[in-house]
Amino acid sequence: MTDPLARWRRIADASVLLDGFHALKHAVRFGAEVAVAVAVDRKAALALADELAPDVRATLDALLTEVPEATYASLVPRPHPTAVAALAVRPSREGNLRVLARMPRTAPVVVLDEPRNLGNAGAVIRLAAGFGATGVVTTGPLDPWHPTVVRGGAGLHFATAVERVTVDELPSGPVFALDPEGEDIRGVPLPDDAVLAFGSERSGLSAALRARADHLLSLPMRPQVSSYNLATSVAMTLYHWSADSHSAP
Repeated sequence: MTDPLARWRRIADASVLLDGFHALKHAVRFGAEVAVAVAVDRKAALALADELAPDVRATLDALLTEVPEATYASLVPRPHPTAVAALAVRPSREGNLRVLARMPRTAPVVVLDEPRNLGNAGAVIRLAAGFGATGVVTTGPLDPWHPTVVRGGAGLHFATAVERVTVDELPSGPVFALDPEGEDIRGVPLPDDAVLAFGSERSGLSAALRARADHLLSLPMRPQVSSYNLATSVAMTLYHWSADSHSAP
């Protein structure tokens, strides 16, 4: 690659920004097609790979081009401490929707109903990937592939199916929606084909999602505590599914 800056400028608008070493590492690990990758200190980035990701070290060695710090800074919204960035091809919507629609499922789909906070959405995608969820879908205007969401997800969008849909387009399966007025989740087993829905950080479930829900569930919470962080709620729910699933005969 003789001119990574020119290539970057040419494809940036149609690509997924991988902001930082860990986002690049995860994207490569889970099969992303990386078009261009840069580092201010190539040797330091490969040393990180030796320490943290030896399985993708050879791939990163082939991908990374060293660039001046000023060039790197011109490519990203805000510099990452690792001074590494890359552009990857976004998975096709059609392919993700096929994954989400495939039945039987072996793990739930997480729904973020009209989320507002980009960082929270990224944290949820990272959690979902860690638990092996089938995918994460969002309703409403937030783009789950926004660079801030990808940064918050540490590139793990490529480890699960991430798409924006309408409530009418939700994947099939029983919808379990989290709501303070719902049944205590501790008494309800969650099936592998569950669709787990979480309302927005400020206003909770939308009327459309609430009407679509088959079950309303609540998380255990001390009186006078208002709510949990969105990512915490998703983590508790996925852990409940995972613990129950793995304890089944």
